[in-house]
Amino acid sequence: MNFFEQQDHARRQTRTLIVLFTLAVIAIVAAVNVAMALIWIWARNGYVPGMHTYPRGFFFTNTTITLALIAAGTLIETFNLRDGGDAVAKMAGGRLIPPSSTDLRERRLLNVVEEMALASGIACPKVYLLDREDSINAFAAGYNQNEAVVAVTQGALVRLTRDELQGVIGHEFSHVLNGDMRLNVRLIGLLFGIQMIAGFGQHLMNFGSSTWSFRDRDEKGSSARGALFASGLALFVIGYIGIFFGRLIKAAVSRQREFLADASAVQFTRNPDGIGGALRKIGGLSRTMELGSRIRHPNAEQLSHLFLGAPRANLIGGFFATHPPIEERLHRIYGRSVDLLDAPELPPEPVPQGETLPDIPYVASGFAAAAPASHWLAFGNDEPDRIPLPQEIDSAVRDPQSACAVVHALLLGSGAERDTQIALLENEVPRQAAFVPSLARAISRLPKSARLPLLDLAMPALRQLPDAERAGLLAIADKLIAADNKLTLPEFVLQTVLARRLDSRAGRATPIRYDRLDALREDCISLLSLVAYVAAKDGADARQLFASGAARCKDLGLSAADLQPVEALDYAQVKTALDHAQQLAPLAKPALVKALLAAAGDRDPVPLAVADLLRAICAALDAPIPPSVAATYTSFHWEQT
Repeated sequence: MNFFEQQDHARRQTRTLIVLFTLAVIAIVAAVNVAMALIWIWARNGYVPGMHTYPRGFFFTNTTITLALIAAGTLIETFNLRDGGDAVAKMAGGRLIPPSSTDLRERRLLNVVEEMALASGIACPKVYLLDREDSINAFAAGYNQNEAVVAVTQGALVRLTRDELQGVIGHEFSHVLNGDMRLNVRLIGLLFGIQMIAGFGQHLMNFGSSTWSFRDRDEKGSSARGALFASGLALFVIGYIGIFFGRLIKAAVSRQREFLADASAVQFTRNPDGIGGALRKIGGLSRTMELGSRIRHPNAEQLSHLFLGAPRANLIGGFFATHPPIEERLHRIYGRSVDLLDAPELPPEPVPQGETLPDIPYVASGFAAAAPASHWLAFGNDEPDRIPLPQEIDSAVRDPQSACAVVHALLLGSGAERDTQIALLENEVPRQAAFVPSLARAISRLPKSARLPLLDLAMPALRQLPDAERAGLLAIADKLIAADNKLTLPEFVLQTVLARRLDSRAGRATPIRYDRLDALREDCISLLSLVAYVAAKDGADARQLFASGAARCKDLGLSAADLQPVEALDYAQVKTALDHAQQLAPLAKPALVKALLAAAGDRDPVPLAVADLLRAICAALDAPIPPSVAATYTSFHWEQT
């Protein structure tokens, strides 16, 4: 599954969405003008005028009001969704599950989401629970990976096994990695604008009927009231034509994406009974409920294209259904017909302590071609030994303030630098400074390969901080790094990940400004040089590794002679290169990352220092980590300190 291709496809589908939306608006404008013309004729006692006898600006006014209503509805709803995934989850009636939750079922769900995020190298999403919904359903929402949320229903929580829940989360992570989320959130705003006409029509109907008692009942007043009511009724009916167009647009955008997400869930977990079992239970639950994936919240229709299963029964069905039939989805997963399953509530399963490190048998990546198929199957039943996360760290990463202390502890140096850093913390954040040293000692006992994933594990808690506190955390991190007036590679890695995940711009969509890699030739030289120097044994080895990376990007026309001197590489230059690379088109990013893998020596697994650097670069690019990088954290024993 190449996620960069799917991100590019989602980007192109945005254009399709705009075309369909434009056609829908044209149809609605035409219908409004026809309806208003007929009402005008009716109000004139059936007299059919010529074009010149309509009031001046009649059709222009109808068109302007219609377009203004659609535009206002779209802008209002888009503004309401400015918080991205959080706003969508709250629209569906979701409740944020705190990272520190001790409820057994909620803890299991959080662990599954954390595992998937750590394996793919993306920011761990916030998790919401639709605790008033007894059906089995879920969705992912957000404008980008750094502010995504995953929401599941109470029914999914109590009716699915851990493997089935893992399959559902794998399905939703596909939407995160494929770039579907931004398209889906945009669709909510556009369709609300289309359906704004119905709301305006209803207001006109109410106004027309309410004025009955306040007007003289002469023929002129009665005619005006009737015209007003008829206009409202026409707009109400035309507005609900918008639902028809909305269904058509949702079906055009989402049906094939659901098949893709099912396939991705199987690839992630290598267990068809995960997502397959969940879908079989949705089908089985439909035998006792009207719809096994039904969502009763009033906004279910508006959000229908986001969900795992259809939240409302579709009277039209077929081509206009927002989701493929369960039977067809199951046949694609299993390659044959399978029976549906009953979905009784299951007793809560105990959650083992320390089940948060990323030793899991799947890798979510867009680089399937970068490793042989045997790599994906290498785990089999021989999962590596798990190393439990100490309780003090496990508790700290789940509380926003304590998670800040974890960040500080990860940045603590030694000797005089450490003393300076502790003094700085005591001055800036005295309450957190008190237990930063003890957290640093606990972290020092962890394998080195656990430290960067630990930062990802803390992200849901850190994302709960207000914007001002996030900015303060980043500012203190910069001061801790500058305590010894130099920037080490581990500090650069931590700073890069922190900035990309928590900066005020982290939740914004990144504009695409570069369609080709050769537009960033100098930036590519900087990044390839940095990776080659980190991976190399000496200068000669660095030149050879740089040449290997350059050979993967023939369009750049690079050779070993283009390797930058190590003293010429500085933080500002590399940061600028990463900022530019983030603005590459999705299909241009794989070539860059594969070139960086070659500059790292094409080793599997990648050495830890290089893996951390590549993980940070992928975070800056909003890209999943390649399998050979993930292998450093998942498929081999932890590197001991």
